[in-house]
Amino acid sequence: MQARTDETTDPLDRSVTRLGQRIRTLRHAAGLTLVQLAAATGLSHSFLSQVERGRARLSMSSLFRVATTLGTTQQILLAEATAPSAGATSVLRRTDDASASAGGGTVRALAPAGERPFDPLEYAGTSRDLGPYWVHDEDEFAYVVEGSVLLDLDGTVDRVGPGDSAFYRGGTRHRWASAEGAPYRLLVVKQRLAPGAG
Repeated sequence: MQARTDETTDPLDRSVTRLGQRIRTLRHAAGLTLVQLAAATGLSHSFLSQVERGRARLSMSSLFRVATTLGTTQQILLAEATAPSAGATSVLRRTDDASASAGGGTVRALAPAGERPFDPLEYAGTSRDLGPYWVHDEDEFAYVVEGSVLLDLDGTVDRVGPGDSAFYRGGTRHRWASAEGAPYRLLVVKQRLAPGAG
């Protein structure tokens, strides 16, 4: 008989588990039950229970709703769920990240939690579906690392490739997708506003 263990060596599973644990910690700190968090976010309490136990992954839109309800942002929540760095190093290893699903791909924090004026993220995927627009108060910078991307800024669609970049102000409707259904990687640096700003 093999003993069951909650430890896993899969980096993706570890990141999902850490994110779920961070959500549970913030929910408890806010004095919310799973049922109350579910009602506030429009997600089922059984799904949120799976998320907190590391058995389900949130989409970015669901992560946004959870983060907003818990008084934070999805970028900060992802950064807080990254593995703590050893010693004084600022290096975040690929296996230490926390990620969420986003439009047929994934998004991961590229820096651990901390005080800084921006949050760097990596989006990767293959979906050709632009999906719904995102709009937020923060300014944002996007840089194509790999692949060909359709970038839609307020209805103007540009095809961008490796080395191309874009900057857009807060309030700009934006979305992106793979131009050909092939893998792409996009570095996104999002401004972090002071609490109460925007």
